[in-house]
Amino acid sequence: MQTIPIINLLYMLLPVAIVGYFYYSWIGNAKEVAYATLRMVTQLLLIGYVLSFIFESDSIGLGLFIVLFMIMVSSLIALRNFKNGSLGHYGVLFASIAIGGTFNLIIVLTMALDLALYRPEIVIPLAGMIYANAMNAVALAAERFENEITDHTYESARRNSFKASMIPQINALLAVGLVSLPGMMTGQILSGVDPLIAVRYQIVVMAMVLGSSGISTVLFLRWQKKREM
Repeated sequence: MQTIPIINLLYMLLPVAIVGYFYYSWIGNAKEVAYATLRMVTQLLLIGYVLSFIFESDSIGLGLFIVLFMIMVSSLIALRNFKNGSLGHYGVLFASIAIGGTFNLIIVLTMALDLALYRPEIVIPLAGMIYANAMNAVALAAERFENEITDHTYESARRNSFKASMIPQINALLAVGLVSLPGMMTGQILSGVDPLIAVRYQIVVMAMVLGSSGISTVLFLRWQKKREM
């Protein structure tokens, strides 16, 4: 696969700038899109060097630290969706993402991929996908639940929150193959992998994402009931 020149990457700032303009015009925040874009580029450049080091190491301890770090950061990001986030909220988010995500990660590694030995080049990227999607789903549920619970019963708030959090995942399942070719499958095909093999890996990823997102959200909403009581 060819290396993308730096100048070609800069071209992608054009659509980002258009989004930033309307974000400022309609929402009034001139910094958020620019800050998020700058942070994305910086983080990806840094993680590129870090991953090169991690993939050369076979230390399970280092791998566990990276996974724990992912859970901690994803929980912290999801906490932003609470108007008055507390340490208690963070604990619920952390536990939900950790349990729901790790459960799916173990199934993927030990059953679907039948991985006998620790391989960081497989574990770390899969963990990243799992915890990121769990984070997004729980964050959507948290924001919706906090708005719903003031005017509705717990059961009603739970139903609406869970449905809202699952919309991106279910839409992705319905659209895959008809509207979109997901990133992992596209990357494999571009690198020369047989499409039928790429499809199998993509099925694993799609089920993994739905499972981790759904289970993490279920745990979060169930524990929120205890907090409301």
